[in-house]
Amino acid sequence: MKLSKHNIISRIADSDKYFIINPLYKEADILNRKEYDKLYHPEAIQNQDLINRGYISDPVEENRLYKQKYLEFLDARDTDEVQLFFVPTYMCNFACSYCYQDEYSAKPKTVEKALIDSFFNYISNTFNNRRKYITLFGGEPLLNTPGQRDFLEYFFGKTNHYKLDIALVTNGYHLEEYIDLLKTTRIREVQVTLDGTKQVHDKRRMLKGGTSTFERIVNGIDLCLKNNLSVNLRMVLDKENINNLPELSEFAIKKGWTSNPLFKTQLGRNYELHHCQSNASRLYSRVEMYKDIYELLKTNPEIKEFHKPSFSISKFLFEEGVMPDPLFDSCPGTKTEWAFDYTGQIYSCTATVGKPGEELGTFYPDVFLKEDIISEWEVRDVLSIPECENCELQLACGGGCASVAKNNNGRILSPDCRPVKELLELGIAHYFDVLNAENLS
Repeated sequence: MKLSKHNIISRIADSDKYFIINPLYKEADILNRKEYDKLYHPEAIQNQDLINRGYISDPVEENRLYKQKYLEFLDARDTDEVQLFFVPTYMCNFACSYCYQDEYSAKPKTVEKALIDSFFNYISNTFNNRRKYITLFGGEPLLNTPGQRDFLEYFFGKTNHYKLDIALVTNGYHLEEYIDLLKTTRIREVQVTLDGTKQVHDKRRMLKGGTSTFERIVNGIDLCLKNNLSVNLRMVLDKENINNLPELSEFAIKKGWTSNPLFKTQLGRNYELHHCQSNASRLYSRVEMYKDIYELLKTNPEIKEFHKPSFSISKFLFEEGVMPDPLFDSCPGTKTEWAFDYTGQIYSCTATVGKPGEELGTFYPDVFLKEDIISEWEVRDVLSIPECENCELQLACGGGCASVAKNNNGRILSPDCRPVKELLELGIAHYFDVLNAENLS
């Protein structure tokens, strides 16, 4: 018997207590200093409570359980819903200061009906027995042009025919012009980005030419909610706008958005994806961003009404009262996510779509797949990444993003390490009454 290789142990932020979390055995507890010290005492291997909870385990039995949970993970993933992204254009009416697609070729082109037909034929055949939905991505999928409206009317007709839900990732500028058309199909959600209140947002997400976009986006959000369309509001954070998070939270609360069950939020991190940003000094590492969010939450409780940050699995533990299942893979690319564009190309995910050299095949005019590269994407998980093998964080990290890993390391089968331990230190301190708590799950 010995300490489990999957124990995650660290000191809780702003506290003299510790946490121990084991994603394989799905156990989590808070320890005082005396209990923490006992973990490393030779007598710990005989502690029945530690054995029962999996913190002390037989390596042979642990390996058997690991294999069992991995097979369960694969079975569950094989029946998960698939998200299919379609990019009708890489053109955009915005000139966002941090756009990672600004170097992509964005030639105007009418999307042929034959290509749309081929797309629906392909996904119907390839994902015949899978639950699935489509997300329109860009560029900007809601450009207000006759050609784009014609495309959307035909595309929505096809989603209605196949009884498929559709989500939209839009800058929100033309929601008012499209609201009636959106009501004719099965809209799952509309994702819109606001990077802060008016003064901050308009410095980051302006029209080409510099015109303000804030009011029109806000009006679009109001219209969606009024017409019973779910809104997922995203704020992209970096060091230039994070201190505006409390003000945006107050704004959303006063608008009544946060009390609407159709409204949810997410915080995104501005980071380098395909090329160097012009002002990289404003970018956060993941840990830096969450440390600043943690500090803001201490003095700005309104943020929590606007958005409850995950801090790795801390939020899940707090809200569900149990541990999530072990995470053997955190990259959905080619497993539960695929991306397609108006040129007939197939890609692994939103992080690679449109990037030259990342094509995995075509669905139009002919179907062609790069099976060797697809296979490498499909097998990527913590078992196929050498660096993950002896990492105690592997089942809470899942290996991270394959696209980022490839950009950084030159290999798909390499890790994009997530700062799980540091995020748990912050999240458990934020969500739990650490002074009085004894267990987390």
